[in-house]
Amino acid sequence: MKTLVFVSLVGLFLHDTTAEMHSLKYFYTASSEVTNFPEFVIVGMVDDFQVEYYDSNTKRFVPKQDWANKITEDRADYWEEDTERAVGHQQNFKVNLDIAKRRFNQTGGVHIFQNMYGCEWDDETGDVNGFYQYGYDGEDFIVLDLKTMTWVAPQQQAVVTKQKWDNDKADLAERKQYLTQICPDWLKKYVNYGRSSLMRTDLPTVSLLQKTPSSRVTCHATGFYPNRAMMFWRKDGEELHEDISAVLQLPFDDWGKYDCVFQLSGVKEDIVTKLDKREIKTNYGKTSMRIVTFSFFQTLQIVKVFRKRLTGNLKTLIRATPINLTDELSHHICEKEQPKQSIQKMHLNVVNTGSSWQTHTHHLFIHWI
Repeated sequence: MKTLVFVSLVGLFLHDTTAEMHSLKYFYTASSEVTNFPEFVIVGMVDDFQVEYYDSNTKRFVPKQDWANKITEDRADYWEEDTERAVGHQQNFKVNLDIAKRRFNQTGGVHIFQNMYGCEWDDETGDVNGFYQYGYDGEDFIVLDLKTMTWVAPQQQAVVTKQKWDNDKADLAERKQYLTQICPDWLKKYVNYGRSSLMRTDLPTVSLLQKTPSSRVTCHATGFYPNRAMMFWRKDGEELHEDISAVLQLPFDDWGKYDCVFQLSGVKEDIVTKLDKREIKTNYGKTSMRIVTFSFFQTLQIVKVFRKRLTGNLKTLIRATPINLTDELSHHICEKEQPKQSIQKMHLNVVNTGSSWQTHTHHLFIHWI
């Protein structure tokens, strides 16, 4: 007996699987008229873990991981000094938010001014990379090109800022030193502090799901770490390419030729789940399947505003707690669930040049836009 099977197969990727890439990122967010959300927030993240936090309500910089507090071994008064700095940056960001609103001829309403900066370090090759950019109301405002050490202004309203900052050679040199030397040094320290958490491997739970007899059979992976992974469908041992879409006459006996493959960085063995109707979890009992659609499925925790490596626009999505979304995917990135601790998503600002700036993980350069 044969049954019609609609095949919609896509390979989904979660970052590169080859190198062990670590990142240290700081997110500053200044907002106006956002209900139940602090006017100013700073979040520091190492890889997928929130390690530092400050907001305008508590007015205190605090560690969010026990191992993050080891930073006081290098500087005992680290959190107190960062709290003092953050209070000052809060006012600076408020000014920049007001300047941005005037540039865009805006007055009241909800508006967001953000800054994200930090660095990445490949612990296999030793390569480092830095990034620094600002966003306004969910769009790129101005971005530092680290290769040319010039600012890129995607919007006309940022051109005056670009011209001013491009002429400040001392500031550019200081930013470059921070992004290529100081930030990676602190990132390496953090990775050492949190090695047991950051370098661990959590294998996924992989399931085959189907809502109704005519809906897609979904290969669903959740609960894995790190987020460098790859997931795809395979037939007779061969990976099925992207954009394959066809209606096939597929005997039930052929189902065993298909499997869902999950590859996790740092794990040599693939996690293979055979397409077996007996293993499919359903909401409709044992109704026979006449039309089956294969696809991937993701459970995504929204916690980030900035896209990977600063490409694309800064998507403003401010929430006090993560939200769980469930999406069927055809050509999208499949992300893991976030680590078990709660990661709030916020974003950030400009940097300070105090005398002890080399002793702090983040460096906020104080400039008006």
